[in-house]
Amino acid sequence: MAKTVLIVEDNPMNMELAIDLLEMAGYEILTSDTAAAALQLAKERVPDVVLMDVALPDMDGLDATRRLKEDPELCRIPVIALTAHAMSGDEERAREAGCDGYITKPIDTKAFAKYVGEILASKASQ
Repeated sequence: MAKTVLIVEDNPMNMELAIDLLEMAGYEILTSDTAAAALQLAKERVPDVVLMDVALPDMDGLDATRRLKEDPELCRIPVIALTAHAMSGDEERAREAGCDGYITKPIDTKAFAKYVGEILASKASQ
């Protein structure tokens, strides 16, 4: 059965690229363009992994990650920060918020789906 990825991204071009790359790799895709809707969707569908844009219009993606990780039913879902913020210390802040991985934009199309798979595999073995 295909693994389900929830993509939380407010930029339509970035969303479409992520969808295309992950669908080609065999993933089932759920999408949201706001953090609040993503948290609700995560409760309803319990995805295998969440790709969380850091800069969202309604709530910071790291705050949304903290909320997801505080929920006993959702806390085991791996979250990968997806961000254009690639300054020194940003990855550490993402990890402190509970992110299990960190991908910078623009997305490396060759490595993207493979990295998502690696995060899923590493969490499955824990």
